[in-house]
Amino acid sequence: MKMKTTSTNRALWWIVAIYAIAMAWVESAVVFYLRSMIDRVDPHQPDPFPTIGGFGWVELVREFATLIMLLAVGVLAGRNWRARLGYFAIGFGVWDIAYYVFLKMMCGWPHSLLDWDVLFLLPMPWWGPVLAPVMIAALMIFWGTIVSQFERPAGLALSNWRIWTLNFAGVALALYVFMADTLAAAPRGLQAICRVVPEKFNWPLFCLAWLLMAAPAIQTSRQCMAQRPARPEIRTRSRAFLSEI
Repeated sequence: MKMKTTSTNRALWWIVAIYAIAMAWVESAVVFYLRSMIDRVDPHQPDPFPTIGGFGWVELVREFATLIMLLAVGVLAGRNWRARLGYFAIGFGVWDIAYYVFLKMMCGWPHSLLDWDVLFLLPMPWWGPVLAPVMIAALMIFWGTIVSQFERPAGLALSNWRIWTLNFAGVALALYVFMADTLAAAPRGLQAICRVVPEKFNWPLFCLAWLLMAAPAIQTSRQCMAQRPARPEIRTRSRAFLSEI
């Protein structure tokens, strides 16, 4: 069986991407409103999380709800768990990149891909330059596209435990890089965590984490290339050469 994609798969890819783009606009608008209210459009400044009302727990639940929404559209789009995870990865990646594009349109921030941002709040604040999550988002779109658009030939294992062990190690390492400063402040309590403003990002360690996370995508793309049929003229020449032998 050959690796192949279908018009239905392509249509689903675009539906998931459009959904993620719409979600990104809503997310950007909400963040723009919140940051404007607390005067923190650029979050990388002293006291990045000033306490206002009961926004804290509401924001944590909102972030969790966002993940549920992205996972739900992936589950609805895919016919099996491999495709469902692929569509979830596509949705997450498109949403993350479009989020920064829309924030730039709304308020002029980020000024560059190297601007620091609070990436996530669960289980504690993640910090990093905008470029870092964009790199992960691009990788998710690439992997998700491969596993959702191409049918897996019978008997072909597109992953194994070693590859996914590398991936999980990369995820853990990236999380450490994003939360290193807040983890260091954790023993001093919640207030100390909320006042953390990192100044230095560990790019070498993050790049290593990104390469480890890329292991399944690299393996899957190589296997897809190996299953791609040769062009007709190449097959014809091969037959002629063998007949001469």
